[in-house]
Amino acid sequence: MRRDPRCPLADVDQAAADIAHIVQGMDASDYVADALIQAAVERKFEIIGEALNRLHDDHPEVAERSPRLRRIVDFRNFLIHAYDRVEPDRVWTHARQDLPELHRTVQALLAELGPLED
Repeated sequence: MRRDPRCPLADVDQAAADIAHIVQGMDASDYVADALIQAAVERKFEIIGEALNRLHDDHPEVAERSPRLRRIVDFRNFLIHAYDRVEPDRVWTHARQDLPELHRTVQALLAELGPLED
C-alpha cells in the first residue's frame, strides 16, 4: 500500500524548519566549531534524504517536482555511509544555500495537496 505523499513531505518540511532554526544566527565558523550542532543538522539532512527517497518510491510523480531530488538522496547516503569524510563546510553550504529552495518547494507541494485527513 502506498503511503500518502503528504507524510514524507511533512517530514521534509519539519526537518528543513528544524535545520533553519538550529543554524539561525550562526555563521560558517560557528557551525564548524560546534560538533553537537553539526550532528543535529546532519541528522536532519538524513531524515530529509530518506523521506524524499520514500516519496520517490511511493509517488514518483510528486517526487519529480522536487528540485535535485537525486542529489539530496545521494547527500543523505554520503552522510550515513561516508560519515568519516563529511566536511562541515559542505553541510553548512547545503543548509544555507540549497535547503531554502527545497523547503519552499515542499511547502508549495503540501499546500497544493491539502491537509492530511485524520
